[in-house]
Amino acid sequence: MYSHQQLMMDLVAVLLLCGVLLLPSTAKDVPFDDNYRITYGNDHVAFFNQGTQLQLSMDVHSGAGFGSKVNYGSGFFDMRIKVPNKDSAGVVTTFYLSSNSQYAHDEVDFEFLGNKEGKPYALQTNVFAHGVGGREERTLLWFDPTADFHSYQILWNPYHIVFYVDNIPIRIYKNNTASGVGYPSQPMQILASLWDGDGWATDGGKTKTDWSQAPFIASYQGFNVDGCPLTDNQNMDIQRCQSPNYWWNQRKFWKLDSNQMKAMEAVRNKYMNYDYCSDRNRYPVPPLECSSNTYE
Repeated sequence: MYSHQQLMMDLVAVLLLCGVLLLPSTAKDVPFDDNYRITYGNDHVAFFNQGTQLQLSMDVHSGAGFGSKVNYGSGFFDMRIKVPNKDSAGVVTTFYLSSNSQYAHDEVDFEFLGNKEGKPYALQTNVFAHGVGGREERTLLWFDPTADFHSYQILWNPYHIVFYVDNIPIRIYKNNTASGVGYPSQPMQILASLWDGDGWATDGGKTKTDWSQAPFIASYQGFNVDGCPLTDNQNMDIQRCQSPNYWWNQRKFWKLDSNQMKAMEAVRNKYMNYDYCSDRNRYPVPPLECSSNTYE
């Protein structure tokens, strides 16, 4: 069994060999109130460093969450997060995009699934398109996400969605609408939360939240937003968010280059421990996107 340090050394060696091009740094230290508001659990929220760092807490009474003040039609969404430490089994920390539509909603998820102390966190990603989800992948992180802040990033443009951890791509979801595969295309809000998911989050719900460890704390930084904003009056004008005037829509971001692909494959080969496309008990016939050109 690899230690975290050995895993990180292996990955760094791969990245140096590949010469991965880093993405622009967008998780800047601007005040929370510039772009976000608390959505629930106001009494479970604390601010630090002139409002540039937020702390969500969860106890047996409540969790907490926040969201962007406007929706977005495309962008590169970057948040620095430090997840709860100690025994965090059953605790779910999130950073995601959601259309918030009642029916046929779109959603792009990062979900950190807590675990017993000493066991690794699983980072779950998922994509909902037109109300259809069930596209979970889980990756065991190659570092301790409770020890410090790390960047978790979503690039969403008309061509693909890419999930990154510290600028390293870990998953691609391509726009294959021409093949009949759903793709998120509605305006989406940026959301984050800390909540009790012990019915499913750890060991399929077998390991429950230990409330004696509460309060559980998740911290967030980087409240700048690099996205195409849509006000309520503009929500039907999402087409303008496909403009190449936005850097994330430019041709070089339509697909990963060969070095980025190598880095992603290294992560997936070493650290991914669940892929819905390979789950034949759940999907005897793989979903359509699994048989299409899933990557580049």
